[in-house]
Amino acid sequence: MEINWNKNPLIPAIAQDEKNNEVLMLAYMNEEAYTLTLSTGYAHYFSRSKQRIWKKGESSGHTQKVSDMLLDCDADTLILKIEQKGVACHTGRKSCFFTSVMQDKIIAQKEVDTDALYGVVDTLYHTILERKSDTISKKSWTKKLLNDKALLLSKIREEADEVCVAIDEESDKQVIYESADLLYHTLVGLGLREISPDRVKQELARRFGMSGIEEKESR
Repeated sequence: MEINWNKNPLIPAIAQDEKNNEVLMLAYMNEEAYTLTLSTGYAHYFSRSKQRIWKKGESSGHTQKVSDMLLDCDADTLILKIEQKGVACHTGRKSCFFTSVMQDKIIAQKEVDTDALYGVVDTLYHTILERKSDTISKKSWTKKLLNDKALLLSKIREEADEVCVAIDEESDKQVIYESADLLYHTLVGLGLREISPDRVKQELARRFGMSGIEEKESR
């Protein structure tokens, strides 16, 4: 049985611990990710948020060595039997499935501090997404911004203007402070649109080595 990639360009791929069958995470594969997984023996996925292929553990080192791949009867879903190095979830938990809906609480604690592994921008972005889906917290400034787009847009404009003033008139320390404020509010805006900052990095990489005139003409 073969996967019809024309019919199903993205298929769910469930990562399952080869020893105890615990479900660790769910991601998606396109044909390229599927082929890379088969050829390398390590799990590769297609990130819908980053819009690119990624090897599991490329940033954290928490790779997934694949011992088998099981295709379901409709040939549109995979189970990957894997040996997980480190933890599967970017939050530092063993599994991505750690929130009980019926108990309305987190039922698994962090095993690894992953903040340093992923970098402050990615960590902050994922925290913003967590605030976005949080139905309990009422006092979060991030949550307030996400719930009030007009307020968020006004803050981004305000912070951008304060960066300009700081660069023109103020100390290096103030430039750094105001730039951090602008970056935070911009990340909240990306979170509102669910655009991963990785896509901004990809755009910067695309422009690298390209002159400003060439870049404008390529748009």
